[in-house]
Amino acid sequence: MTETANALASAGPMTPDICVVGTGPGALTVATTAALFGVSVVLAEPAPAVDSDRTGAAPASSAALAAAAEKLQAIREAQRFGISAGEPQVDAAQLRGHASHVAAALAPNGSAERLSALGIVVLHGTAHFLNRNLLAVGEHRIRARRFVVAAGSQPALPPVPGLADLPYLTSETIAALTRRPERLLVLGGEPAGVELAQAMRRLGSEVVLVLPGRLLAQEDPEAADLVRRALLRDGIELHEESKVLRAETSRHRLRLVLAPQAGGNETTIQGTHLLIASGRTPRLEDLDLDLAGIRSDANGILVNQGLRTANRRVLAIGDCASVAGAPPSAHAAEHHAALVVRNALFRLPVNTANQAIPRLTLCQPEVASLGLSEAEARKQGVIGVLRWPYAENERAQAERRSEGLIKLVTDKKGRILGVTIVGAQAGELIGLWCLAVQKRLGVKDVAELVLPSPTLSEISKRAALSVHAPLASRPGIRRLIGFLRRFG
Repeated sequence: MTETANALASAGPMTPDICVVGTGPGALTVATTAALFGVSVVLAEPAPAVDSDRTGAAPASSAALAAAAEKLQAIREAQRFGISAGEPQVDAAQLRGHASHVAAALAPNGSAERLSALGIVVLHGTAHFLNRNLLAVGEHRIRARRFVVAAGSQPALPPVPGLADLPYLTSETIAALTRRPERLLVLGGEPAGVELAQAMRRLGSEVVLVLPGRLLAQEDPEAADLVRRALLRDGIELHEESKVLRAETSRHRLRLVLAPQAGGNETTIQGTHLLIASGRTPRLEDLDLDLAGIRSDANGILVNQGLRTANRRVLAIGDCASVAGAPPSAHAAEHHAALVVRNALFRLPVNTANQAIPRLTLCQPEVASLGLSEAEARKQGVIGVLRWPYAENERAQAERRSEGLIKLVTDKKGRILGVTIVGAQAGELIGLWCLAVQKRLGVKDVAELVLPSPTLSEISKRAALSVHAPLASRPGIRRLIGFLRRFG
């Protein structure tokens, strides 16, 4: 607790313009942006010993493992370019140091020194509402003009008998391991689970991936198929649509017992470590939301399209808010934060409907998508589907990364309804389509762009250009093409 906070503790309720409740990128964005505009801000976050990841450094550590695994795989595949190299060696201590460095590099953005310099009062402790207008953090009372709840989420533990009694890892703790898991069991098909399963396999662990449904169920089946083939090539043991009956230990080994399939027997899989990647649940248990007149369900705090709760003084953003079409992610939380600041400071209207918030799975090949899938779009009526393979791209062929495709889903007027990209740098390529969807551009607008060559970005333009393919079948166009070929 800062000296400023101590001084205010005995001076009655604090009355800032904005009180931000929570931690992580969304909370940090609201607090720092509002403070830069000269607004008084109180940031109420959990005690450092419990949770002080303001910047999202824990997910960044997992991304660091995935990046290391990608570099290692590139060395293994160098022979495809005529370059001889032996099997690369992994130094566990240096790998852990790399992950720690990534987290440390982000830490200054949310340091106490920076927040204090901006005039933000930081309170550590469990925050909870006393009534519709008053929040308590320890001995402090806050009566803010606006409250923004950005409490985030935590890994969800599946209801499997015996699972809670076993030691397990999450995407937030696996990077801290001092030794590589000999045999890692990954339970859950969330993107983080797929990313870490592939990364740990490439870093030398045996990996078993157990999914209650199909792989990457939220993504286009074609994209999931390409990822599935990549995981199997890497040597990952894959159990899809498998129900876990119970979890247990035996002779220092962890065991998951799977339900019989197709009239067979129970299947038991064993491992030395267990990673839980079965989704996340909103972190709301201590907030006493009912006392503030705020409604919530299993998906989070209920908000309208303006991110406002049933208590108009309180807004909710990020993973703890139930926002349709917003995947749990740091970029969704930061986007919500920007909208909230615009509304709170400048009274600008906020509408989260039809926002172009992408999804990303950092496996190889990467999967990035936004908007409707082909199946979802077909339920709405007549659509168009445009596609282009990576194999037709010069840069992809030169880099031997030709596995993948882009799929565009449009309405009958060519307006973009959804995009799926699976392949190298998919997370970078989706940016163009986020802009196109946000600005309600048509696929022909993208087709008219001039993009540098040779680059992977040309894949997007080629897919967009394919909207003109039906013209080639018209008799007049065919006669014109024949004329040009003859006399051109």
